[in-house]
Amino acid sequence: MSDPITVMIVDDHEMVRRGASGYLEAQPDIEVVAEAESGEEAVRLAREHVPHVVLMDLVMPGMDGVEATRKVKDVSPRSQIIVLTSYHQDEHIFPALQAGAISYLLKDVKARELVEAIRRAAQGEATLHPRVAARVIQAFRGGDLDQSSPFTALTERELDVIKLIARGHTNRKIAEELVISEGTVKGHVSNILSKLHLADRTQAAVYAWQEGIVRRE
Repeated sequence: MSDPITVMIVDDHEMVRRGASGYLEAQPDIEVVAEAESGEEAVRLAREHVPHVVLMDLVMPGMDGVEATRKVKDVSPRSQIIVLTSYHQDEHIFPALQAGAISYLLKDVKARELVEAIRRAAQGEATLHPRVAARVIQAFRGGDLDQSSPFTALTERELDVIKLIARGHTNRKIAEELVISEGTVKGHVSNILSKLHLADRTQAAVYAWQEGIVRRE
């Protein structure tokens, strides 16, 4: 049997955390390893547990879900973040995706659909609530999104990694070059492929050359 998908739940409402945790723990392939009631606690627990998937509320006292998403991705690059919120306005959707969330769901999502989204996120696949997906498509068609779109924007470290991928470096060589662990490199590679909707390292290398991210010396 393969290792379970580890999940952290972040929400300032205890009943929400309890309800989600109870249902997820009943799944044979999912293990809830942590619960956080604030963004600050989420960052600390993400560093400690390095979960595969994080369910992230957006509106919380103190550090909000967007900032928590950004900081969780910094301390645990492999963690895929699913926003789970009641808000579907642009001012919530696009900052959350820009911060590094792979999926965006509303709290009216059915339990089985949430479980499937978690499984997809663990594989680096995105899930958007239909209302959110419609808004994203509308924004693209209307030209509201520019090259800083969350679907193409890479962090500085991810840019470093994709440049080295394009030059044929292995994860080990990238880790040595950037003075980070191989596990961290793997997390960055996974994020790059997910953000750019690419299948593998070869496609990432081709993308880097085509888009001018790396140039011949």
